[in-house]
Amino acid sequence: MMIRVLTLALLVLLAASPVHAQDAGDGWNFEDEEEVVPTWADDIRAQAVDLAAVGAFGILAFVSFFRKSERLKIVTLIAAVGYLGFYKSQLISIVNVFGLVGGNLPLVRHNLAWYLLAAGTVLSTVLWGRVYCGRICAFGAFTQLLDRVVPRRWQLKIPRALERRASAIKYVILGGALAYFLATSDPLIYPYIEPFWMFGLHSTPALWTALAGLLVASVFVRNAYCRFLCPVGAALGLLSTVTVFRIKRWSECNTCRICEKACEWGAIRGPKIVMTECVRCDDCERLYDDTTRCPHHLIILRGKKNRV
Repeated sequence: MMIRVLTLALLVLLAASPVHAQDAGDGWNFEDEEEVVPTWADDIRAQAVDLAAVGAFGILAFVSFFRKSERLKIVTLIAAVGYLGFYKSQLISIVNVFGLVGGNLPLVRHNLAWYLLAAGTVLSTVLWGRVYCGRICAFGAFTQLLDRVVPRRWQLKIPRALERRASAIKYVILGGALAYFLATSDPLIYPYIEPFWMFGLHSTPALWTALAGLLVASVFVRNAYCRFLCPVGAALGLLSTVTVFRIKRWSECNTCRICEKACEWGAIRGPKIVMTECVRCDDCERLYDDTTRCPHHLIILRGKKNRV
């Protein structure tokens, strides 16, 4: 009897005494974990490779631009197609123009490489003109490389008057796209007005057919999309009206037509360079410095010979 009483008393004492989780070691007492919020430094480290790659491509593009090197330009065009086009599928699109108008651009800290590309595009356009169109845009680079392999005899020469009228089409497309977006808030019109989605390798058969037709047209009409149809080119063309550093012109340019005939973008009209159409392709700038072809240098050389 006594044993039973002692046993019962012991059980009561054990039930009444506090049991600490750390003493029991049963692992059932979970502590609340604090949520770790990534810092800007964390985001930069996570995107460091992309930032470095975009930065390196930008350095290549602008070194080729400032050196006016045809070889470096071709290397830049190939890099634009391969890296920005097929590898990254990262271009300035009409969707970004919609985002700017609607205040719905990508979140900065998660898209640092894209913002680096976009900032370089805007800054370079303000400073020098449509450099982005001339050597950074992957689709423009693709059609320029296409020009270099297509036989010249296949390419059609568009009359200047028609070319000037056709160059206004891209501004109509830009205006129509913005009007549609403002009325509907629907950005999904973009596949029907720009072919950049080709680098993502996904679309409908109808759009692939349209792309094929556009590329065939580009075989016969140089840079057809960029010159006549691109709404992003139109937007950058409008921005280029405030370009600070413009292409220099000699006094002989008032009568000489060598550069005008050589310009494949239709951006030179007599002595005037139309900045909204110029993509800083370097062709006329190399002619300006060519002492064997440019009349400015030839006249100076002739004058020196006469004085000797």
